Amino acid sequence: MAEITDEQWRALRAAIDHARSGRGRPITDMRRTVEGIVWRLRNGARWRAVPETFGPWARVAHLHIRWSRLGVWERTFEYL
Repeated sequence: MAEITDEQWRALRAAIDHARSGRGRPITDMRRTVEGIVWRLRNGARWRAVPETFGPWARVAHLHIRWSRLGVWERTFEYL
């Protein structure tokens, strides 16, 4: 279930890498998790409704919330 095209992902991945501090654990399967965030935002669903194909809903929610608090999304969109 792809929410982001390969071309969009390349641009978004570069922006996310630029915006992140580089600290912390590496994110396994970042694209799948980010696509889960995009799916949830497009559908207006609750976090628990995120399909399992995007990984555990709690991991998807946690990443979105953490990046929101740290300003990663704002820096990502500024970079784009």
